Amino acid sequence: MKQSRRDLLKLAGAAAIAGSLAENRAEAAPKSPSSGGIPKRPLGKTGVEVSCLALGGHHIGRLPDVKASSRLVHQAIEAGITFMDNAWDYHDGRSEMWMGEALKDRRNQVFLMTKCCSHGRDKRTALEQLDASLRRLQTDHLDLWQIHEVAWDDDPEKHFMKDGAVEALAQAKKEGKVRFIGFTGHKSPELHLKMLSHGFPFDTVQMPINAFDSQFRSFQKEVLPELEKQGIAGIGMKSLNGSGAPIQQGLLTVEEALRYALSQPIAALVSGIDSEKVLRQNLAIVQRFKPMTDEEKQALEKRLAPKAQDGGLELYKTTRKFEGAVGRAQHGMSADG
Repeated sequence: MKQSRRDLLKLAGAAAIAGSLAENRAEAAPKSPSSGGIPKRPLGKTGVEVSCLALGGHHIGRLPDVKASSRLVHQAIEAGITFMDNAWDYHDGRSEMWMGEALKDRRNQVFLMTKCCSHGRDKRTALEQLDASLRRLQTDHLDLWQIHEVAWDDDPEKHFMKDGAVEALAQAKKEGKVRFIGFTGHKSPELHLKMLSHGFPFDTVQMPINAFDSQFRSFQKEVLPELEKQGIAGIGMKSLNGSGAPIQQGLLTVEEALRYALSQPIAALVSGIDSEKVLRQNLAIVQRFKPMTDEEKQALEKRLAPKAQDGGLELYKTTRKFEGAVGRAQHGMSADG
């Protein structure tokens, strides 16, 4: 059943009240360490600052074992990366469990985010996933809970239906299980704008931010201005296009890619880091970071334009290769189809 306008306004009002309470809690929350020279940025209008680089949770689950993942998480924290990313379905929960082990005595040092993966099918499923995430992460609350992967045409409608996932966000925030709420997606700016059209008080929105985006179905051109208008924090991802293919093809360097993404008006960039070598590389880039000038950004976009105009290097926009197992199953697709 579709939500009435009155129901949506009541839902938005409840979430907004919960948001003001979250801001008050933020005042008293322990401060993340600022060692390592990692710049911090405001998270929209939440009153919180986060490290501009976030540690991607998906890659944590790729490591050989829990000891290796804990070591990498601890090294990131000690270097000043205190924004932790994750999701309920990453590696069937392994990413959350391993991150929970790493953070069990460091929870107050980080800004912890994970995501629900119900694709809006119902509020109950989303809340069950939240409880599972809290258990795996060994915490009683999240700093940020986001709807994961708004990537299917019917996702916005499903999320905002009666007893949909958006109601779960509002309830969890009201109950204090989460401080802030948002959504993510890599498929289409149009889907993001549909989510934003309801006037619901999202705190964050996550999307691809990279040097190829401006040429094809651009989140930077279409979504970032709307976030600025609504005072919502943008969170970037896929700075290396989700696969690293442009780097492997010699089209640009990792430093150019990260520097370009961090020069956009975003609060943080989620970076997939699966080794100490990659961690050291990304730390060095961020520690010496200087924003690109408009001229530098335009020159890089122009250089890459011949390879960027058809989305061929942004396969998360043009194929289903990047969709998760839950969404695939709900739409009659095989796990790898």
